Amino acid sequence: MCQALVVTGSGRLRVALDATPLIGHRTGVGEFCRGAIDALAERDDLDVSGFAVSWRRRRVAHQALTAKVGTDQRAMPARPLHLAWRHLDGPPIEWFVGDCDVVHGTNFVVPPTRRAGRVVTIHDLTVIHYPELCDGPTLAYPSLIRRALRAGAFVHTPSAFVAAEACEAFGVPPERVRAVHSGIPDHRAPGGDEVPIDLLPSGTARFILSLATAEPRKDLPALVAAFDHLADERSDVALVLAGQAGWGETQLAEAVARSPFAERIVRPGWLDEATLSALLGAASVLAYPSRYEGFGFPPLEAMARGVPVVATDAGALPEVLGDGAALVPVGDVGALAAALAEVLDSSARAEGLVAAGLRRAGQFSWTDCAEGLGALYHDVCAERLGASRR
Repeated sequence: MCQALVVTGSGRLRVALDATPLIGHRTGVGEFCRGAIDALAERDDLDVSGFAVSWRRRRVAHQALTAKVGTDQRAMPARPLHLAWRHLDGPPIEWFVGDCDVVHGTNFVVPPTRRAGRVVTIHDLTVIHYPELCDGPTLAYPSLIRRALRAGAFVHTPSAFVAAEACEAFGVPPERVRAVHSGIPDHRAPGGDEVPIDLLPSGTARFILSLATAEPRKDLPALVAAFDHLADERSDVALVLAGQAGWGETQLAEAVARSPFAERIVRPGWLDEATLSALLGAASVLAYPSRYEGFGFPPLEAMARGVPVVATDAGALPEVLGDGAALVPVGDVGALAAALAEVLDSSARAEGLVAAGLRRAGQFSWTDCAEGLGALYHDVCAERLGASRR
């Protein structure tokens, strides 16, 4: 396959990426997909296409991509294919998207191929470390990853932290794992205009913002508990928990119900980009109390918008956030409350975090992400070409 590419006129690698995470409300994986695929499409050395493992909703994913990304594919029924890929070396992706040189599984699963090289993104190792925090489909990821690795797939991770974890968990040689940082999502409304914010309770003028799906790994009940610690002395402060419901919904709802300040806790659910932009731009501080992270989009986006960030030192967050955020120990409600209170009470502390956050956020871009992924694709193809000559 790669050998055929060498003698073509274009000299461009044909790369097919899984765009399925663009369907529905966009999570962190979806943000990675959109940012990376669109940036890769700008490169002169790649012909990029996106496919979706879906029978009916593949066009939803295609519509989220730029015009430079190819979207010609056959329908791919998700459940039968995932079942087959767990146990068989087929059907190959080329049956559905045509010939390609590299296929990139952007969400823990990379389809089998006939000839193309393979890359699988492992965003984090939650399923290994905290299986009790995962839903049923997520629990199938390790077997799918191991099968792909046995067939020679390369691994991409969003951080060096996850790269080291992947080597240990799956026994994959370090030279077959590539850590490439993502860029930063930008949810600013078109034209820079922000919509009015009418979500805050009466009598409040400032708010702590959380952007996270209600899942156990995000530890939102700990944030509610931290808010309980500081809310009594700061009656003008609200807590806004933005994000869709998840499998930690019951625990979060119970924590809010128990709070003596429940009337100042707002849960707007999933937000459109205009409202999200408005909330993020107006927040007094973004809180990110996660128990484990492989990267961390929300705090980076807040830092890029000039919003101070308080986060835990979970997983890859120290690597990604650096000195751009105030970091506290995982699960330490008192430390979380104290750090948030310091930002709310001290303009000097808030301004210092804003300046540090802007500097740190400036080190991340989708162009750099595409540069790293592009280099990985060329290495994958070079290995395939070398194998075909032996």
